[in-house]
Amino acid sequence: MPVIGGVADDLTGATTTGVLLARSKAKTAVFFNEEAALKCGDSEKLEAVLISSNSRALSADEAYQKVGDSMKALKQMGVKYFTKRIDTTLRGGIGVEIDAMMDQMGEDAIAVVVPAMPQSRRILVGGYSIIDGVALINTPVAQDVKTPVKENFVPKLLSGQTKRKIGQVTLEVILKGESAIKEELKKRQEEGCKVIVVDGITLEDVENVAKACIDLRWNILAVDPGPFTSKLAYARELIQDEECNMPPEEEADKTVLIAAGSATPVTKRQMEVLCENPDVKRISIDPLKLIAGGEAAEEEVAKAVEKALVLFDEEKVYKAILFETALHGELLNLSEEDAKRHYADGMSSNRINAGLGMVISHILEQKGRDKIAGLYTTGGDTMVNVCYQLGVESIEVIDYVIPQTDVCRLIGSYEGLPIVGKGGLTGNENTACDIVQRLRREATR
Repeated sequence: MPVIGGVADDLTGATTTGVLLARSKAKTAVFFNEEAALKCGDSEKLEAVLISSNSRALSADEAYQKVGDSMKALKQMGVKYFTKRIDTTLRGGIGVEIDAMMDQMGEDAIAVVVPAMPQSRRILVGGYSIIDGVALINTPVAQDVKTPVKENFVPKLLSGQTKRKIGQVTLEVILKGESAIKEELKKRQEEGCKVIVVDGITLEDVENVAKACIDLRWNILAVDPGPFTSKLAYARELIQDEECNMPPEEEADKTVLIAAGSATPVTKRQMEVLCENPDVKRISIDPLKLIAGGEAAEEEVAKAVEKALVLFDEEKVYKAILFETALHGELLNLSEEDAKRHYADGMSSNRINAGLGMVISHILEQKGRDKIAGLYTTGGDTMVNVCYQLGVESIEVIDYVIPQTDVCRLIGSYEGLPIVGKGGLTGNENTACDIVQRLRREATR
């Protein structure tokens, strides 16, 4: 029965936290929604579960409902310790989602918010979020199409989203160690603070916060991108030391299928570097036809599938085939496309990702698993749609290539097929190459 349970506002976020637990010897599964979690027949074999509420871009009321439903599912599964996984760039309605979980935890619940993920160069200093040495609001996420972040001071950001009083523990206290942290947390609680934002710049800082929380014996909701949840679990002796789970060095002579749904400059550069390899083929898909839907979308999907099947029929085995909609031509403003067609917000994006999912599904249906090393998706929405088209509702997390780039295996349809999901802002220019190599190695297990 799972002891640790969390809710993430998107799938890649859920796997980011889940993989830290999995690398620490906790059998961990990620579910795409609360219904899938409740349907799981083998949950008693799990030690940790993460549910994706897919709520990042929803209205406050909708997000509250989705996260609340996920929380009910976790409680029904027998979870004892709860975590609210947040995006490292603080997108979405974090405060509302904290409320949704705390409203089911009792009056004594305290949310301890530790946004730092030092292994990904995400830190918090004086309550201000710093991403790889740059203030959050000066990073590309500030202009995110769906969920831009305009506030860099985390206590202020949360105060506009939650009904609970916000407190803060600054780096000055954190650097003094566990005892000082414990006393400061206690002071914030005595002041009536129910949500406490805590600075951190190293994993040791995060660990000291976790130890202080355990000493206080609070009913804690961990709110973080993953490291704080992992350190709490370790301090509670629920998990072991974190270790990598590397496959053999040889690579399978199979092809990785890539669905690139992210349009960030980071992803674009990664794919440009990947495509410099002659063993990688790129197939561009017209996003406007996918957005249009109907016959236009079906024909565009069929065209992409046919191009890929021709490549599979060659004697040469390509390392990867990249399907992309946003890395060529002029970048679309999807909000404008929604308005132009009188679509609901986000429908254009959903149709593009559904189209990419259909391409991957059709190829697997026709070629089977024998020639496919694994799947690589960029962007949480893309991963959800690919898995949805494959009839997959949950995945087991295994390891990561780099933090926030997680290696998983499908559960159910195409059982055991490796899949990597990567956020659009994660990694350096060689990350896509590293992912392809890792998936080809995973295929030898």
